[in-house]
Amino acid sequence: MRILSTDVYGGPNRFALFPCVLHVVDLQELEQWPTAKLGESFIEGLIKALPTLADHGCSYGEAGGFLRRMREDEGTWLGHVFEHVVLEVQHLAGHDVSFGKTRSAKLPGQYNVVFEIQDKDVGLEASRLALRLILSLLPEELRSKYADKDFDFERERDWFIRYSQRRELGPSTGSLVKAAEMRGIPWLRLNDQSLVQLGHGKFQQRIQATITSETRHIAVELSCDKEMAHKIFEDLGLPVPKQMTASSERETLRAAERIGYPVVVKPFNGNHGRGVCINLRSAEEVSRGYEVASKVSKTVVVESYISGFDHRMLVVNGELVAAAKRVPGHVIGDNQHTIRELIEIVNSDPRRGIGHEKVLTKIQLDHQVDDLLAKKGYTLDTVLPEGEIFYLRSTANLSTGGTAIDVTDIVHPDNRAMAIRAARAIGLDVCGVDFLTDDISQSYQTGGGGICEINAAPGFRMHVAPAEGKSRDVGGAVMDMLFPAGSPSRIPIACITGTNGKTTTSRMLAHILKMAGHTVGLTSTDGVYINGKLTVKGDMTGPIAASMVLRDPTVDAAVLETARGGLLKRGMAVRDCDVACVLNVQSDHLGLRGIDTLDELAEVKRTVVEIANDTAVLNADDPRVLRMAAYTRAKHVCYVTMNPKHTLVQAHIRAGGRAVVLEQGMNGHMIALYDKGSHLPLMWTHLIPATIEGRAMHNVQNAMFAAALAYGMKISRENIEHGLRTFTTSFFQAPGRLNVFDEHPFKVIMDYAHNAAGVHAMASLTDQLNVLGKRIVVMAAPGDRRDEDVVELAQAAAGHYDTYICKRDDHTRGRRGNEVPELLRQGLIDAGVHPDQVEIIEDEQEAIVSGLSRARPGDLVVVFADNIPRSWKQIIYFKPEVQAASEKPSLTSLAAPAVSTLGGVDDYAEPEMVDIRQDERGVFIAAEEADGGWGGTGHGARGQDSCMQLRAKIGVDHRVHGGTVPFRCSFSFAEHLSHANAARIPCPVPRAPSPAVT
Repeated sequence: MRILSTDVYGGPNRFALFPCVLHVVDLQELEQWPTAKLGESFIEGLIKALPTLADHGCSYGEAGGFLRRMREDEGTWLGHVFEHVVLEVQHLAGHDVSFGKTRSAKLPGQYNVVFEIQDKDVGLEASRLALRLILSLLPEELRSKYADKDFDFERERDWFIRYSQRRELGPSTGSLVKAAEMRGIPWLRLNDQSLVQLGHGKFQQRIQATITSETRHIAVELSCDKEMAHKIFEDLGLPVPKQMTASSERETLRAAERIGYPVVVKPFNGNHGRGVCINLRSAEEVSRGYEVASKVSKTVVVESYISGFDHRMLVVNGELVAAAKRVPGHVIGDNQHTIRELIEIVNSDPRRGIGHEKVLTKIQLDHQVDDLLAKKGYTLDTVLPEGEIFYLRSTANLSTGGTAIDVTDIVHPDNRAMAIRAARAIGLDVCGVDFLTDDISQSYQTGGGGICEINAAPGFRMHVAPAEGKSRDVGGAVMDMLFPAGSPSRIPIACITGTNGKTTTSRMLAHILKMAGHTVGLTSTDGVYINGKLTVKGDMTGPIAASMVLRDPTVDAAVLETARGGLLKRGMAVRDCDVACVLNVQSDHLGLRGIDTLDELAEVKRTVVEIANDTAVLNADDPRVLRMAAYTRAKHVCYVTMNPKHTLVQAHIRAGGRAVVLEQGMNGHMIALYDKGSHLPLMWTHLIPATIEGRAMHNVQNAMFAAALAYGMKISRENIEHGLRTFTTSFFQAPGRLNVFDEHPFKVIMDYAHNAAGVHAMASLTDQLNVLGKRIVVMAAPGDRRDEDVVELAQAAAGHYDTYICKRDDHTRGRRGNEVPELLRQGLIDAGVHPDQVEIIEDEQEAIVSGLSRARPGDLVVVFADNIPRSWKQIIYFKPEVQAASEKPSLTSLAAPAVSTLGGVDDYAEPEMVDIRQDERGVFIAAEEADGGWGGTGHGARGQDSCMQLRAKIGVDHRVHGGTVPFRCSFSFAEHLSHANAARIPCPVPRAPSPAVT
């Protein structure tokens, strides 16, 4: 049994809308060993190691369901067991995870195992530990083959828990992140420690522990300079003890004599109470105090000792938000147990852990305990009398075993005002004031007391989870300071996916936003662009590129081209977005990473609309995309159609839904917007340069998508029109997308079309050109496509050109050098192209030179390029030997009429049945009952049933969209839609065949 491959999804993905891991697991010979065959010893061993597996409901939806699955009939297979064990191992580290699914892969003995994670590294470490545990429990004949002989689960479990704790955010940072999440503020972890970005783009703030972006450096320096802070307080008349600094034992003793005993000796630079010795009453004790403090800081502070309890007063943005009385770690005698035994009893409190992992910290035995025991004449074996309190620490820090009692509500107004003045005097936005007093409810002016320390980056643990008293939302106070009510923390985000048109649509939308005054961050197949400038070159369509944009402090709008590869490998970089768009689902990239059908590909691409909050833009002319409307939680569903007779879209518009429609007008084609019953003409397509006077219909469609997205992002119609009017497909604005060069005697068009649909779109456009000479095409196909995809691409080009030059891409992606060109050649010939018209030139540069060299005045050369910058340079720097043509091919002088007529029929009035639903957003096709995502019913842990997992996956409560049970009847399609519109209820209608469920 081994893990063959691993994909880590840091955000929404095709399995769930939260982080997950996908393992492909090979059971090898263990495929023949389900749990019932492995026997009761295996099951009992698993329960002994992880008793809480008994809480897992699995597919039965009730506690004990998983154990039942392991025992009944043949039992269950180890891939499924692995899923549950990984989830439970993560629970050992305190991670609240419950989602998991296991499905057979397409090869015998192999399984796809998906499980929820909170942290990538912890999740992966949990899977390694889970696998080793399972193998260690196998019967002897199998254990000897697979298990680690030295494996000790208890030892490995404890190491794993400590590892997980090191990876987690500290309690203070964690409380701030939790407060941000409760307020809908997005966050990004910037390193493995406590540096976190709150908010996106130009609205971002940062925290490191409890230091914020607004914390002044000079204030932090003053808080660390105890002598200077003391002087400032003293000058302002705030209550402080007498204080002196010293750099040697002799100076420390002299300072103690001058101040007068008892004194406190502490490091000049220190925290968490390290190196602090209090209530020192003799020179010997002061010498010992200097020895301890000097190990932390070369310079020490000597100050007069003020009796009383240590109170931490937390001031945020000039307001006291919490106060806690801190009590040093101690034990209380019972006349039975020794001090050592009492410490063990105290440490057995489940709230106590190592370091900051839990609410309280375990008391450790060290020199401080020895010193305090010696002062009292006790040893660890001393039995304390009933009720006697023995303090094991001289300071009350939680990190040394102290406890905290919330006293916020009883702080005297004078003490409250004193703490606020102290914080303001230093200039800290988040400040911890340590105040010593016997009674915080009494004014320091009458009851005494003094400030012993001021803290930048104060810990929040004592306020968030006090040992006694009320928990305080101190993280919320910091969030309210960084993001006051009404101030933004998010930038508008658009996510765009599809098989073809992603880059052009993304660039169009980015240009519209820029023209509207935004500083736009764009991710695309060409790179990351900030405000139109390329910052990172390469294919940047995954989550890493998206994070770059969201972290940029200048960006106030993000356009994220989201490709299939990133979705399959890493998921989404954002948990949600404002608008999302699926352009189309076409035959490309099939056969890669387990995606073999268009329905599977559609499920992957559907992720982007599942996380849209405001608007989901869907291609109503693509049946697979049309069906995605049932899976989005967005406030608006906006259909885009080039078919003005689209019956479902018509019903959607009548129901008040949003749509962008291509309509026929006297002056050509008009892009029209429908919203809430209003008809809003946007612009004529021939006025959009990228459409070549309306003839490049694929770019007409891309412009419609861009307009729909921009409208969803609250861009005005005027700015949308201005953006589309000024967007061109020049190489500099849209490299590799319908780039035209006409400085030669012939015309050249370069495009990145790399699948059949893209090639067909270009062929349809070039068919409209009035070419006087020959049409020459230089073409290729990516090497990682299936043979049938390469052949289909060739067939899409067949019959549209006079000469075909077949090349390969620079990166053959596992193919032999001439394999793809040969497939293209054969595909062209099989489609009816004469063999004399086809030539193979493998190298791209040589193929382009050959195509350009063959061209004569009046010819057209179409180059489907792979290396876009290099190919464009070849084209523009090519030196033709022929003279300039008197008449070159025209992109606007067409054989067809200037204004073509839109066709279109109702593609959905078919004899089968489909369930049409309607809600406040309009009309959509309901999700089918069997369409539960990846493989149907899941095996969730902790009693979570499959329906709840489905909702977690698609983010939709079925009750939102009606709930009327579908029925069959003989009404016509139009009658159904009319009935649904009038009655405002779901209604079943004839449908096209539904996508298959894997």
